[in-house]
Amino acid sequence: MEAKSQTNNPVSEVKTDGEEKKLKPCCACPATKKLRDQCIFNNGVEKCEDFINAHKECLRSKGFKVD
Repeated sequence: MEAKSQTNNPVSEVKTDGEEKKLKPCCACPATKKLRDQCIFNNGVEKCEDFINAHKECLRSKGFKVD
């Protein structure tokens, strides 16, 4: 069974001095990512706004640009 797509918000890495960070968005914030994914899988995107926003904030705190 395939999980529903989370959102259409692109995530990009912040560049510093012409080099990209080594941490990738898929590996950042595993705790909030797991909670977000479980919520979406069980309840659907529309009921998981708090988990989605928490994961976005975590990604931002790691230096990623999240729309």
